Amino acid sequence: MDTYEVFAVRYATMQRKANENFIGGDPHEEASDLDYFVWLVRNAKRTFVIDTGFSEGVGRKRNRFLLREPAAGLRALGVDAATVRDVIITHMHYDHLGNFKQFPQARYHLQDDEMIYATGRHMTHNIFAHPYEIDEVCDLVRCVHQGRVLFHNGDEEIAPGISVHRIGGHTMGIQSVRVRTKIGWIVLASDATHFYANMEEVRPFPIVFSIGDMVQGYGRLKALADDPRFVVPGHDPLVMRRYPVAGPGLEGIAVRLDTEPNI
Repeated sequence: MDTYEVFAVRYATMQRKANENFIGGDPHEEASDLDYFVWLVRNAKRTFVIDTGFSEGVGRKRNRFLLREPAAGLRALGVDAATVRDVIITHMHYDHLGNFKQFPQARYHLQDDEMIYATGRHMTHNIFAHPYEIDEVCDLVRCVHQGRVLFHNGDEEIAPGISVHRIGGHTMGIQSVRVRTKIGWIVLASDATHFYANMEEVRPFPIVFSIGDMVQGYGRLKALADDPRFVVPGHDPLVMRRYPVAGPGLEGIAVRLDTEPNI
C-alpha cells in the first residue's frame, strides 16, 4: 500500500484563555493559545494539501495574527500552490477555506453535509454562521458549478492510502483525514479535536454544532489511527513540540507528522 510523508505547516497563532477553548473551562486557568495549521500529504506520485488557512484580510478583521501566508509555508517545503491538483477542505470555516483560490488547478474534496450546512437554514443563526465568511462560501459554490468540487458522503478512500471520514460535531460536515505512513495509519483530525485535551479529557471545544457528535467523534478518531498518539489535533501548539522540525530553516514553520511523536 502507498505511504506518504505528512507535514503540519504553522501559519498563524492567537492568544486564548482556557475558558475560550473548553466547555466548562475555568477562566482562572493558564493561557491556552491556538496555533493555525494547514497540512501537506505527499509521495512520489501524489500531493494533497489539507485546508488553505485564512487570508491576511480576514485575519485582520478577526484579530488573528498571521505569521506567514500558508502558501509560503508550503513553498518552503517545495510545493507551489498554483500546481496542486487536490485540496481536501475539512470544513468551510474561515481559517480552513480562506486562500483556496490560490490553488487554481485544484479540485476540492468536501463532505456533502458541510456544503448543506454552510448554505442552509442553520446559517440564519449567528452562533453557527459566525465562523464562515460569506464571500468564501459563495466562491466555493461557484466552484461547484464549475465542476471543481468533489463531494464525499461519509467515509471514502480518495487515493490509495488516503481516506476522508465525516466526523461531525464541530460542524455538521467536518471531515478528518486518515493517511498511511511509514509508522502506520495517522489521523489529521482538523477541528474534530482542536486540542489533545479536548479528546483525551473529553472537554469539547465551545464552537460546536452537536456536542454529542463531537464527543462520539473522539472515539472514532482514536479508532481510525493505529495508535491514539497518532491523532493530530487541529490547533494545538503542542504539535510543534511533539514532532521533529521538517528540515533546516523550518523551525517554527513546519514539522514532520509521519514519525513517532515525542510524548
